[in-house]
Amino acid sequence: MEFVYVVKRYDLFDLSFPHGFRRPWEVPLPLWIERIRTRGFFVERRHAERDSALKQIIPYCVLLRGGEVFTMRRQKKGGESRLFHKISIGVGGHINPVDREDDPLAAGLHREIEEEVHIEGGYVEEPLGVINDESEEVGAVHFGLVFGVRPKGGVTIRETEQLEGGWVPVEELRARLAADRAEFESWSALILDRISELV
Repeated sequence: MEFVYVVKRYDLFDLSFPHGFRRPWEVPLPLWIERIRTRGFFVERRHAERDSALKQIIPYCVLLRGGEVFTMRRQKKGGESRLFHKISIGVGGHINPVDREDDPLAAGLHREIEEEVHIEGGYVEEPLGVINDESEEVGAVHFGLVFGVRPKGGVTIRETEQLEGGWVPVEELRARLAADRAEFESWSALILDRISELV
């Protein structure tokens, strides 16, 4: 049984719900982070997936290197069946009770990076914004805090049975997105719409 960190939708957003990938100056990011930290709690994941009154909080990291983005594709053993074979530019996942410390957001962020990829020499991280997508099933019950991660050395995938991937030039990703948006996870597509601001 898995427990995940959630915030009640109306505790987070009040009267309006943002859509898409929003940069820090476009949204009340400090207020949302404060609410996530003070109003969040853990519930069973099966319940959270069915309850649209809850938002599961997801630290979501985009690995950036010059004009390239680290890109992954989920295999059949990759956990979330709704995302099989979709292209993703994000490393991330749920905050779990193991992350319960002074800053569960940071703990969850660092744990997810360590679980999914190996970065030689460490990395520098920076907040890029938030992401919210009410238009489809997966996004409707999740809320992403998006971070840019700039590795100091090489990057390799740890979960090779679940993921495959590597560095891809931004222009190639934008061309593939224009040709077939459905090939990408929805959050990845929304971030790629504004990728020129990030690299």
